[in-house]
Amino acid sequence: MGTATEAAGKGAGTAPGTAARVALVGVHGFGTHHLRNLERLQAAGAVELVAVADPQPPAPGAVPPSAAIHPGLDELLQAAGDLDLVIVATPIQTHAPLALAALAADAELYLEKPPVASLADFNRLCAAAEDSGRGVQIGFQSLGSHALRAIEELLAAGTIGTLEGISATGRWVRDRAYYKRSRWAGKRSINGVDVVDGVATNPLAHAVATALRIAGARTTADIASVETELYRANDIESDDTSVIRIRTTPGLPITCALTICASESVEPCVTLQGSAGTAVFHYTEDRLSIETAAGRSEKTFGRDDLTENLLAHRATGVPLTSSLLDSGAFMLVLEAVRTAPLPSPIDPAHVRWEGDGDSAHAVVTGIEAALERAGREHATFSELGLPWAVSAPATFDIPAS
Repeated sequence: MGTATEAAGKGAGTAPGTAARVALVGVHGFGTHHLRNLERLQAAGAVELVAVADPQPPAPGAVPPSAAIHPGLDELLQAAGDLDLVIVATPIQTHAPLALAALAADAELYLEKPPVASLADFNRLCAAAEDSGRGVQIGFQSLGSHALRAIEELLAAGTIGTLEGISATGRWVRDRAYYKRSRWAGKRSINGVDVVDGVATNPLAHAVATALRIAGARTTADIASVETELYRANDIESDDTSVIRIRTTPGLPITCALTICASESVEPCVTLQGSAGTAVFHYTEDRLSIETAAGRSEKTFGRDDLTENLLAHRATGVPLTSSLLDSGAFMLVLEAVRTAPLPSPIDPAHVRWEGDGDSAHAVVTGIEAALERAGREHATFSELGLPWAVSAPATFDIPAS
């Protein structure tokens, strides 16, 4: 790791050499990743996991014996005393209230993606963060990749010529069991509470966030327009196969073509389309390939850990890698998806099912070629004339800032 790691290890607590007092809310799902990471940081003396909260108790031995276990954040905050950092890795619809409670407790906050489920909640959270003066890191882990700096440098050097567009392509497989794992999976809302668990806002949200970051689109002011075309092959409320077309304020097109109804899972990527070449960033692998008339090159980069970066920010003031305010552009995309018409069902004649029972997964016929064309041509599925694409793109009215 780089400077952020070194700073966190040396003095991220309340005083030099003091471990930061950390609480984790949500120990299942992606919370297990945070448990492993906190175990590593605790062994290095950077943190002390003081307490965890989850209505479903952790598995035996999953948390250190010294960490108290609580059913919820309220109980944890009442019992734990002063905390330096609260990590929230819970269902999307709980992010806003838990994040606000953590900031009210005067702790730094690590909030898993997506930050919250509506632009209104995002604005409330931004106001609370500003009032508290605390750092809020959003869990877009790919933004810690050192490849992003290399991309900035190759663009500045004109290695691929003038940047003409960016596409994000994601094709994963998710089976029926994926949508049965929790009551909020695949939901747009539950009892009037926004969830927005769509392909672009949760499983492949990193593709969208990474493309936006590469484009220099961080805040809400950096986005000029968002169009959505949402579909579903599964029997769910939310979209599982979609195109999101974004234009930045300077006019750069970004097209995100995404599905979790592919025949096989492939590493997602962000492609930079230049006048003299292309660069492809496989963000889950931190791998960057560049192709120009001079040839092809490829390199794999390191990555800074976002928890360590937040600890370093607290200790020394280094900039946050994935700050709350810098997720504003992503939140406009989420709001466009949230307020879009219901996803159109894909005609079953164009869907095949592979596997049995809960292991069965939907495959949209020809989806791989469709995603590639959508990204290359900056076109939606209906504009490509696909036989199952019955919707027209919906334009989102960006609120005045």
